[in-house]
Amino acid sequence: MPDDHEQIVVRRRKLAALRAQGATAYPNDFRPDQSAAEVHARFGGLDDLALADAPSVRVAGRVVAVRDFGKAGFLKVQEGGQHLQVHVRRDALGEEGFATYRGLDVGDIVGVVGRPFRTRTRELTVAADELRLLVKALRPLPEKWHGLQDIEARSRQRYVDLIANPETRRTFETRTATIRFLRDFLAGRGFLEVETPVMQPIYGGGSARPFVTHHNTLDLDLYLRISPELYLKRLVVGGLERVFEISRNFRNEGIDSTHFPEFTIVEFYQAYATYTDLMDLTEEMLVGLARAVGGTLRYGWRGMDIDLTPPWPRRSMVELVAEQAGESPDRLLEPAVIAAVAERSGGVERPGMSPGELLGLCFERLVEPRLVQPSFVTQFPVEMSPLARRNDRDPRFVDRFELFIGRTEFANAFSELNDPEDQRARFEAQRAARAAGDEEAQMMDEDYVQALEYGLPPTAGEGIGLDRVVMLLTGAPAIRDVLLFPSLRPEGRS
Repeated sequence: MPDDHEQIVVRRRKLAALRAQGATAYPNDFRPDQSAAEVHARFGGLDDLALADAPSVRVAGRVVAVRDFGKAGFLKVQEGGQHLQVHVRRDALGEEGFATYRGLDVGDIVGVVGRPFRTRTRELTVAADELRLLVKALRPLPEKWHGLQDIEARSRQRYVDLIANPETRRTFETRTATIRFLRDFLAGRGFLEVETPVMQPIYGGGSARPFVTHHNTLDLDLYLRISPELYLKRLVVGGLERVFEISRNFRNEGIDSTHFPEFTIVEFYQAYATYTDLMDLTEEMLVGLARAVGGTLRYGWRGMDIDLTPPWPRRSMVELVAEQAGESPDRLLEPAVIAAVAERSGGVERPGMSPGELLGLCFERLVEPRLVQPSFVTQFPVEMSPLARRNDRDPRFVDRFELFIGRTEFANAFSELNDPEDQRARFEAQRAARAAGDEEAQMMDEDYVQALEYGLPPTAGEGIGLDRVVMLLTGAPAIRDVLLFPSLRPEGRS
């Protein structure tokens, strides 16, 4: 900090001197005619003879290195994630231009006009005939940007992180490419992209605590959405039979490596489809994404070697828990059997848990930690799925799947419950759970039940955690590494 403060003082003095000389401190009249990447693409493959006839270029970028050799020197500028070397000479720039070079600091933004050539080390370089200071950076860039403390700083000052760490830029370029691929994939299959309310009078579509805000004009408490699900299904009722939304959601919950209160999902609904149809679509979509964006189906992530090569296994929750518990799937949901398995796995969380709830608890403890390779887990207990359609053969379960990769849930989908009377009864059960103290139980939504009474076609819907997909594609260990500006405690507060 003292060194940084001293550098800031020196830089401010340089800025004051420029202004005292009548110079425009932050000019806006320099127009580059190509990017650093375009210079490399256009001239990088030319031999020396061809480069001798190369035209002059106009480029701009941030200075990231300065090497001074007296009457000449080199700058390395960065633009668009690409470095470009610039050669400066006193006799080429003149006294004023060379004084500008001598006054530069790492972090300043410059404009350069000159012809490309190759140095003795064969590096493509622009020989500067004109050098202009466009922006004086008053704060120095960090010399070292690693370690635990700096991980916090990288999230807090993402703009510096993007300058100092090329891999950060690549992460967010991958995020943008991922969103573009998913949008094009779904649109290409007839899905209509829509937008639904972020502020909702009744939140739903998941089990979570919401953030609460207040609308002054309406004098109404509203909730930041935890999911767009119920609104998207209303649209299917209205005849928009294939819809999707890339949705920013908010859940007032804890933070860990894969959970964050503000996150993004892609959620989509298809009429006249089942959850098994969506398993096919999900596998095709994510395999295609991995090939298109990452160029491979194998990823190293959080110490695991993930192979996305299809087909991905599809197994029921009962089958997986029974296998780990050493019990028969046919007997597993007998109250005494599942209670004993839950007790062996770590105990019952609260008294009175149903067999289905205990099955979900045992799944989290016994199975999830083993699901490293892509796996579809199917047939969830009805108690865990208040919005999903009951299975026709066994009404204790619903037609639902979750996709796990790297011990982490990536997607959740089900055949939608479109029986309004069953939906009302499930909302009532959730309301009773809320009254008993479950803060994450869902609210009664009378308007949604009314929408179902107009008739929701047989429909399947799914949400995929976009942040987690980007984590996998980039090898990011924590979700905040793939969020540009994650919420953090104020500095100085623990």
